[in-house]
Order: sequence, then structure tokens, then C-alpha cells
Amino acid sequence: MDISLSKLPWYWQVFAFVLLAGGGSGAFYYYIELPMRSDVAARQFQLTALHGDIAKGNATAKKLPQFRAQVADLEGRLESLKAVLPEEKDVAELLRQLQVEAVRASLEIKAFKPSAAVTKQLHAEWPIDLVLEGTYHNLALFFDRVGKFTRIVNIAGLDVTAKEVPSPRATITARCVATTFVLLDKPTPKPDAKPAAAPAAAPKGA
Repeated sequence: MDISLSKLPWYWQVFAFVLLAGGGSGAFYYYIELPMRSDVAARQFQLTALHGDIAKGNATAKKLPQFRAQVADLEGRLESLKAVLPEEKDVAELLRQLQVEAVRASLEIKAFKPSAAVTKQLHAEWPIDLVLEGTYHNLALFFDRVGKFTRIVNIAGLDVTAKEVPSPRATITARCVATTFVLLDKPTPKPDAKPAAAPAAAPKGA
């Protein structure tokens, strides 16, 4: 049977045209426009996120000179700390300086005994037992010179006794502990918490 739109009444022709136009529009919307809208929305979201990253980057870039100044300040503090706390390789020189200052102060070193270092988290403490003979004046002169060292040296445990047979150059015997501090290259990690005790084993035959 030969069916032609031109043979249909005009209202059926209009209905057929509207139906075809609606079907075409629906197909275009679901298969072309809707995916494109989703793609545009996704790209818009990516663009917004990218603008946010750029803004953060610009803010960080503006703070870069401040960060560099802080790093330079911290490096300067570290160098100052190294001047006060010698590294391990410099301790021998510090011990030599103690001996030199004792001789310059006209003190006789009777004993010079470095003890084992005590390791802390960032530094190590190295006590040195000293026994000196001389006069009160010379002992005070020695302590004054040691106190002017660039590096920290603490004098503790001072015990001064008068000699039984004094001489013009030696009227006292002084015992003390000179403690120097050594900067560690790698900080000592804090000990981990003790593991929980294992549960007691069940008695046999239970």
C-alpha cells in the first residue's frame, strides 16, 4: 500500500511533522547536547580547581622571600649553635685549650680524666674530671678564662682543699668537673613506648 504524507489530511501532516521534529529534538538532546553539557560541566569544575591551585601557587610565591629569609635565619642560628656546641671532631681542640689555660694561669694539672659521654636527643655531654694545684687567685683566673670560651664549658662539683704543706705557687688542691657539650650530627630518636606485656600462659591441664 502506497502511503504518502501529501495524501493525508493537513492536520495529520502537521501531527506527523511535530512528531518527527520532537523525536529529532529528543534524540539530539539525549545523544548530543546532554553529553556535551556534562563534558562542559566537568571541564568547568576542572577549570575552577585549576584557578584555585593557581591562586594558592601565587600566594605561596609571594611568601617565598619570607620563607627564604626564615631559612637563612635558621641556618645562621645553626652556625651560631655550632660555635657554642662543638662537633665531635673539635672536642680534642677544646681539651687542648683547657690544658693551655691551666698552664697560663700557673696551675699544675694533677689529673685530667675525660669520662664517658652522656648522649641526649640533640647533643652529648662530655664531663672531664680535673685536679688542679695552685693558688686561689690562679684558680679564679683559670675559671674566668674558661668562662670566656666561645664554646660552652660548665664547671661543677668544685672542691677546694688547702695543702698540708703549701708552697708559694701551690696553696690549694682543686677538684672539679668541666662539662663540654657536643652537637650531634643526627638527633637521637626518642625511645618507643614499651610493648605491652604478653598475656600469661594458661596453666597446663586447664
